[in-house]
Amino acid sequence: MASVKQVQVTFDCAEPVRVARFWCEVLGYVIPTPEGFDTWDDFDRSQAPEDQGSWCAGMDPSGAVPRLFFQRVPEGKVVKNRLHLDVRVGTGLVGDERLGALEAECTRLLPLGAVRVRLLLADDENESCLVMQDVEGNEFCLD
Repeated sequence: MASVKQVQVTFDCAEPVRVARFWCEVLGYVIPTPEGFDTWDDFDRSQAPEDQGSWCAGMDPSGAVPRLFFQRVPEGKVVKNRLHLDVRVGTGLVGDERLGALEAECTRLLPLGAVRVRLLLADDENESCLVMQDVEGNEFCLD
């Protein structure tokens, strides 16, 4: 049986380049520039009009974690995600220290277009986390 060598996380969205830029800022990823072009935008403008803005990718500069791929789809988001990303900013922290880390990251992401949804406070089983949405309403957690 063959083993999995890589995993890519794919987002269906209306504006792939916009969503890719948001997630690259959140995670410290980069949008790779295709060979022969100075920028991603130069590459995108070289595509047929119907293909411009139809996809984009974000990559971890170290290559250690999965690539994110963003593809344009005709339908809009209608229900809660069945899968979401946890942005691990509070790992190992508890109580007020964890809440401070979550709030600081929330404050950084709001000007990028993120939306704060709700704070889930720690209970007997889970530490606190902060539910947010990206620029197209996809849920993610600051964890």
